[in-house]
Amino acid sequence: MTTSNDYLDADNAVYKTLLESTKAIPWKIDWSTLQFAYIGPQIEQLLGWSQASWVTVEDWASRMHPEDRAWVVDYCVSQSKSGTDHEADYRALTKNGEYVWIRDVVHVVRNKQGEVEALIGFMFDITERKNTEQKLIVLQKELEELSFKDALTGVYNRRMFDSVMEVEWANAKRNHQPLSLLMLDIDYFKQYNDFYGHIHGDECLKRVAKELSKVATRSRDFFARFGGEEFIIVLPETDEKAAKMIAERCRNLIFKAQIPHEKSLVSQMLTVSIGVSTIIPIHSDEAINFIAAVDRQLYQAKEKGRNRIA
Repeated sequence: MTTSNDYLDADNAVYKTLLESTKAIPWKIDWSTLQFAYIGPQIEQLLGWSQASWVTVEDWASRMHPEDRAWVVDYCVSQSKSGTDHEADYRALTKNGEYVWIRDVVHVVRNKQGEVEALIGFMFDITERKNTEQKLIVLQKELEELSFKDALTGVYNRRMFDSVMEVEWANAKRNHQPLSLLMLDIDYFKQYNDFYGHIHGDECLKRVAKELSKVATRSRDFFARFGGEEFIIVLPETDEKAAKMIAERCRNLIFKAQIPHEKSLVSQMLTVSIGVSTIIPIHSDEAINFIAAVDRQLYQAKEKGRNRIA
């Protein structure tokens, strides 16, 4: 005669078979003792630790990446005490010393009195998903960096200059410190392109960008291609005298590069004109007006014969 217990045992066997045939790893912890009442045999295939080695929650916590352990344990304990179902992602230590990303999904079981009785959950291997997420983050960062780089020369572009200028302008205004700006233009670059061709013109821009990059040596010094044959250098906490010295260094670097320019009206070698300005901005000053002032200085340098600093 078949009894109800026989049916129950059969059902339990079916459920156990189903649970242990999935990739998800089932487990149960008794809340009063904080010991594992059960963990699926799949745990050994995933992490290498035997099924029998999972005795208490300490075994779970100790096999967690040190950077994850404190917050995951604190979070899971607090959520369990409050009777709230939860989940957590963390790196679990394998027996051979490597780490696997795990997602633990936890259900809190209460007794008739509403007290926490047990925790039942599933562990999922999400390593592949995490690796994909990390690759996407790296890709996104690379794309973001590319959006701030000039495609031709590889230096920062106008978009990045606008962002940096906004920050440094605010800093200079708040701290009452000088901010200097250099705007540089390659002399007679149209004639250079017409005579040597646009391919050589592009190579010339790359060479100039490489030479001028040597000037921005401090951590907050900033150099960018402003547009066309124009470049710009932001010099935080730099007074007028120091800014002029840096401008002179820029001019000398380009001249020493000895880039031939037969169609220049000022030299047989490539030269640059530079506008320089320094300000300690006050509340009523605006960055756009300061940039325009530097542009006017550059125009004056070109009007006065080029290959010079204004």
